[in-house]
This record gives sequence, structure tokens and C-alpha cells, in this order.
Amino acid sequence: MKNVNYSSPEFEKTYTYTGADLGAVWSEKETRFRVWAPTAEAVTLNLYESGTAGTEDLLEKISMQPDVNGTWIAVKPGNLNHVYYTYSVTIDGKEKEACDPYAKACGVNGRRAMVLNLEETDPTDWENDKDPHAAERITDAILYELHVRDVSMDAASQIVNKGKFLGLTETGTKTPSGQPTGLDYIKELGITHLHLLPSFDYGSVDEARLSEPQFNWGYDPVNYNVPEGSYATDPYHGEVRVREMKQMIKTLHENGISVVMDVVYNHVHDAESFCFNILVPGYFSRIDANGIYSNGSFCGNDTASERSMVKKFIVDSVSYWADEYHIDGFRFDLAGLIDTETINALIAEVEKKHPNVIFYGEGWTMPTNLTKAGYTMATQLNSDKTPKFAYFSDTIRDGLKGSVLREEETGYVTDNFETTEQIKKCLLGQADWCKSPSQTVNYASCHDNNTLLDRISINMPNASFEEKVARNRLAAAIYMLSQGVPFLQAGEEILRTKVDESGNFVENSYASSDLVNCIKWKTLDEKMYQETLAYYKGLIRFRKAHEELRYATAEEVEANAKFLETPFAYVIALQVKKILMVFNPSMEAVEIELPEGSWDVYVDAEHAGTESIKTIVTGMVSVDAISAMVLVNTAL
Repeated sequence: MKNVNYSSPEFEKTYTYTGADLGAVWSEKETRFRVWAPTAEAVTLNLYESGTAGTEDLLEKISMQPDVNGTWIAVKPGNLNHVYYTYSVTIDGKEKEACDPYAKACGVNGRRAMVLNLEETDPTDWENDKDPHAAERITDAILYELHVRDVSMDAASQIVNKGKFLGLTETGTKTPSGQPTGLDYIKELGITHLHLLPSFDYGSVDEARLSEPQFNWGYDPVNYNVPEGSYATDPYHGEVRVREMKQMIKTLHENGISVVMDVVYNHVHDAESFCFNILVPGYFSRIDANGIYSNGSFCGNDTASERSMVKKFIVDSVSYWADEYHIDGFRFDLAGLIDTETINALIAEVEKKHPNVIFYGEGWTMPTNLTKAGYTMATQLNSDKTPKFAYFSDTIRDGLKGSVLREEETGYVTDNFETTEQIKKCLLGQADWCKSPSQTVNYASCHDNNTLLDRISINMPNASFEEKVARNRLAAAIYMLSQGVPFLQAGEEILRTKVDESGNFVENSYASSDLVNCIKWKTLDEKMYQETLAYYKGLIRFRKAHEELRYATAEEVEANAKFLETPFAYVIALQVKKILMVFNPSMEAVEIELPEGSWDVYVDAEHAGTESIKTIVTGMVSVDAISAMVLVNTAL
């Protein structure tokens, strides 16, 4: 079937399969296999004893039979639990072998799928596991972005299961000086949602060489519905990674922490070897008539989400993670390469069983060559077309510290007061591209680009360490107290830095060493780091204590928020009902006239929390240089 137009109405009408049984459906009596391969002349099911590709342990080859809408089926009697399998497809006379796109477990490096009784991987009492923040709105969430490996690789973490899912289940871990690390630390920090960088099976780490140092963020999918093997204690037996990821999630839930999964449906590790593209050559990707892959992702290939079976795959995949793993939220990498129809469809499907799952992602506008006309993409500018999907606000990020694309550029907390009006809009959750706080994710740093402290250090190399810390805290106070959804990179609260062996700042640490990427737990032995951690904890407590900071709609914000006059244009004073927030980015203290009443101070340059620092009656208040002050009117 050469020169097939996969995106034609005729092809999709004939070959769109809507059933829920793609993949291997196991029971003790038999396993039923169904694979979508409409262009294949023949399909064979290969059963193996092990999950290690290249091992000569073939158990049986079974010819599959063509069925409806381009699917092929086979039924194998008997209990195949823990048996591995692949498909071989013959297209234009040539045979190729591929893993199952709908695989739920795999052997080492994801080359062979595994038939699995999923119930055996469930932790004790899994049926009663639930999202600890299910009853809350997205604006009640505080998102904390973490790489599974980063949390445990530093020797000072004292975590036993280094680099593993199980590392996040350990309690009682402390630095040599007694500071909590790992799960206990995250719990005490007070965040609501742990956002884990990609935890599905990805291609950039060789699971057969885990004794060697390897690191990658994991934005290179191989098997979308299978946990990453390098995070398991045994990558060779497919059930282990499934069981251990579930145990991690259950433990986090038991400790009051919801789990967000970072998903990457916009591209794959390698388009040519991706199983879906082997079974149906080129179908999963946007490829033009000349065989050129669209590359808006800058990863070599863009996913053709507009095609019916790709859309179905994405919807099925996200739903599977929510159903089987109890995932509480999804962060979409480069969502701007996925069409709004697919985004809305997956949200609607997940909400049928899990109405409180949250969705957000990167809404950058990126060039991509769609295979069909009439589609809009899930970008910031199209946020009104995806009302239940939130977007990262690069508006507040760049307004605070300067554009990540121009290292020399500064922002509000680094002496560029031209961004003041930009910051004021963001405090209201109303960047120019979106007016809804429920669709606005506010942050100053994430895994991409320099850490917050590193960026401040780059732009202000002559500043003292104390001044840099003050600027870090000011940035945190602004995004943490803004309307919308606060988000922080793990370690920002303890002044995380990414510096290589030569002492150079590392902006893009996706494949750097553990030395660069790991959380440096030993810094907690130092007073300035402990005090900054306490400051972040206080901001989190204060935000949680005041619903006025967590409005869900623009109408609520507009009805209750107003800016006050200040002596300098760059000093921002925002009153939201009984709360008054003042931000002073300058090197000099400033005096602000308070509205009438008695005001309790809860945040200043050194402290933050839910206990009053001092009380000020109507009059003038001095706000320290490079600091925030937050007051609450006791009479309102």
C-alpha cells in the first residue's frame, strides 16, 4: 500500500478503530491480542520467554487474522502472564518487528512487550488509594517539579534506592547533620502536587548499563504506557517497574501529595524505530510529500495528533495512566504541537472517571506542518479553545528575570523596572494571552534554562550572595502570591544551582552529570539556605491560608483586587480584599502609606508565614530594599 494518504477522509472512514481492546488483554484462560496495522499484508505475533531483545528464546509464532478497521487479532489459550511478545508486519513484501504501541509492560530497553496481570502489581489497599487534593481547584494547587533521579543521587540524601521510584517512598532520611531529605522534606515543604519529569519508558538511558553513570531528563518517548526501567530496581522483568511506580504513587498519596506526570506526546525518541511508525510506516508523525519530518519540536519529528488513530492513542494513553496508576495531573510538553481537539477530547475522557485531574502544559506557538487543514493548536493564544487546560506563563517568568532566550536581559527582580506593568498584570493572573487564573501557571524557574539563582548570578555577577538571595526571595514572593497556579523547580527553595566540574553555569542540563543535576542536600547545613527554605515554606502556608490568593475566575479577581498608589512607579502595591502586598525591587527602602485600619505583617524581607510578625496601625510603613511585604487588615 504505497503512497497512502493517511489523512484522507476515505482512509480515516475505513480504518478508524474505536474499540477499547488494542494491545494484549489478559485472562487466566487466554490472552487476546489486537494491533492496528491497516497497510500490512501479514502480521505475526511473536511470543518470547524473556524481555531481552536479541535473545534466542522464541516460544511461538502465531499468524494474526485481519479484522475490522485495519486491525489484526490473535487469541492464545492458556495463562500467558509474564510472557513477552512483539509483532512482525509485512509491508510491500518486507518484514519488520516492533513492540506493541499499547504495551503495558516491557523488558529491558522496551524492545519487547510483556503480557501482564496488572492486578498482581497493585500495592496493598490500592483500590482505596485516591488523590489527596481531589476536592480542590487547580488554583489551590502548588506544583513542585522534580526529576526522579535528582532527589536521591546526592550522597547526603541518605536515600537507599538512589535514582529509583522507591527512593520517593523512603521516610526518615536525613542529611548527616539531621536535616530531612526526600519524601519527608517534600512533605514538610507543603506543596500539594509533585510534578515528575517524564517517567514513561524513554530511550536516552540504556537500561542494560545502569552500573554506569547515565542521566537524561527523559523527553524522548519509546513506550508511552510503560514506566521507565532505569527508575526500577530491575529493568529486565516488566512487572517490577509497574509495581514500584504504583508503590511510589500510593506512598505519595498517603503523605498528602498528589502526582502530576510530565507527558511528551508531541514527538518520539526516534521516528523511524518508533513502534507505531514501524507497524504503520510514518503514520504517527507529520511527514510531507517529500518524506521530510516536521520539526517544530526541534527533536526531529512532530506527532500527527490530527490523525484519528494518533488522537485515539493519545486519549487512550492519558486515560490509562489516570485509571491504572491513579495519576492526578498531566503536564504536556510542547502542547502547542498538539491540536485543541485532541486536548479537549483527552480531558473529557479522563473526566468521566476522574473529574478532578488537572491539565497544563507549554503553550508556545511553534511551526509545524499539519497533515490536515482546519485545526488549531493548543497554544497560549488559543487558550479560550481549551478552557480546562492551563498554560505556563513565560510572561511572568521573563518579566521577573528577563527572557530565557536572551541571557543578557534582566527583569523586575534584577533591576529592569520596565517590566513593572507586565508584572502587575501577572499578579492578577491576567497576562495578555489569557485572563483566567485557572489557565495561568506562574513560575520563575523550571528544569529548562538556568536555575533562578544562577540566572540572577549571571545578570548580577558583582552582587553579594545575600543580595542575590534577596532577589531570589522577591521573585518567589511575586509568583507565589499571584493569581493563578504557582509552580517551582525542585531545589529553587534551597537556592539550587547547576554548575559543572569546571565551575560553569549549565543552562541545558538534560544530559549532564548527577553532579550538576542532583539536589545538593548538604547545603541545608548552611544558615542562608535554611532561612530561604523557611521563607518558601512560609509563602506556601500563607497562600494556602488565604482563598483571596486563589480565585478561579477573572471576574472574582476584578471584583476584589485593586492597585494602590505608590511613591515610585516600580513599587507595586496590590490589595486583594483584606490582604495588601507590596513589592519593592529597588536597592533602597521605600515608605508606603497604608489604608485605614490595623495591619498585621506576615511577610517581610526575612520572614514569611501565617504568624504575625508585627502590627502596624494606619500610617506609613517601610518596605526594605529588594523585598516583599504582605499585610492583613485585622478588621476586614
